[in-house]
Amino acid sequence: MPMTQVDADTRPIAETAALTAAACLFNGFSDRSRLAIVQHLALGEHRVVDLVRHLGLAQSTVSQHLGCLVDCGIAQVRPEGRASLYSLTHPEATMDILACAERMLALTGDAVTLCGTYGVEARRR
Repeated sequence: MPMTQVDADTRPIAETAALTAAACLFNGFSDRSRLAIVQHLALGEHRVVDLVRHLGLAQSTVSQHLGCLVDCGIAQVRPEGRASLYSLTHPEATMDILACAERMLALTGDAVTLCGTYGVEARRR
């Protein structure tokens, strides 16, 4: 079926929106602390105090990262009495993403950590 002029005009907008959404999703996983929280949430529901104890991070740091993960739709919160329990919104899909990341890291080796833009040295600057 031939593409209409309207389709051709809206395609770049749709592609830009899709790329923006994908970049935002990956940004949700881009912080080492958030990634550690995601890995713990993969084991099941956790309270903030549990994550603070497991990860050795400040309560404010854990709460801030959980807020980001909830805002991104990666995690969800469920009240239970006076506590709030956090869990992954889509655990299977999240684990698939992490498994793909592990495969990519296995293929690229240290290249990503040595990257001048995003690697370990770039973060020290």
